[in-house]
Amino acid sequence: MQPRTLLLTVAFLLCAVLRADDWKPLWNGKDLSGWSVWISKPHASVVVDSLAKDERGNYTQPIGARDPLGVFTVAPNIDGQPAIRISGQVFGELRSLASFQNYHLRLQFKWGQRKWPPRDGATTARDSGLLYHVHAAPGAEGRTWARSTELQIQEHDVGDLYAIGEIILVRSHLRLGTGTATVRPLYDYDPAGAWNVFAQVPGQDGRCVKQPDAEKPSGEWNTVELVCLGEDSIHIVNGVVVMRLHQPLRIDTPTPQPVTSGPIILQSEGAEVFYRAVEIRSITAVPAEFAEK
Repeated sequence: MQPRTLLLTVAFLLCAVLRADDWKPLWNGKDLSGWSVWISKPHASVVVDSLAKDERGNYTQPIGARDPLGVFTVAPNIDGQPAIRISGQVFGELRSLASFQNYHLRLQFKWGQRKWPPRDGATTARDSGLLYHVHAAPGAEGRTWARSTELQIQEHDVGDLYAIGEIILVRSHLRLGTGTATVRPLYDYDPAGAWNVFAQVPGQDGRCVKQPDAEKPSGEWNTVELVCLGEDSIHIVNGVVVMRLHQPLRIDTPTPQPVTSGPIILQSEGAEVFYRAVEIRSITAVPAEFAEK
């Protein structure tokens, strides 16, 4: 091998190693250090000692920053690797203590078997979610889910957007047959579509549907990635870009303000789910494989 060729080969390998080393685990694989929990009001069928109920048997307060039911635990061996197990028994959040800005996040998830009231119907989709740019404290304003942007993790809907107590823009188009007096408007992501505003306001739920569908069947591991850079973010499912979003604005301030950083949250939302290989790296540009062509 010529000296120049050898030098170029070494440089290429060194760059590859440096790129690989950029990734840092966001979960240590052993316990929930670096994360906090908050759990909302349980369903009436759940038994939680010392938690107040009303005369109809419904709980009147959230469980809060404790986990007596083991909603968030660590499973040491799921398909040969440790995983975060979220039972789904009560709605709640597992929140990173750290806040992030300009990053590339990736994780793997797999559905378990158990579903819980009120989302235990035979045809009810298993549900969880990845919330990012979180900008409210747990339980603030009496909300179950903190103000944030949601990358939906739900059977058949992985990659959807929910704008939770915020405003965000997505190129999209109105799905035919929706937006009528009897049918709520539904928008599909469309990279060639018009910019539409998404927010949870009367008549709208802040949802934009991902396109295309890159989800694997339930029971298989899916890889979800999230790229956030400045006022842009990208939802990626199993290597496929399914949505690009722009200019998230917080609306809990006197005037709307950009929100481009914050902790992340993994949701407990009525279904057993496992998360593993949760890792993150800082970025200064959109990774080439996900850049717009």
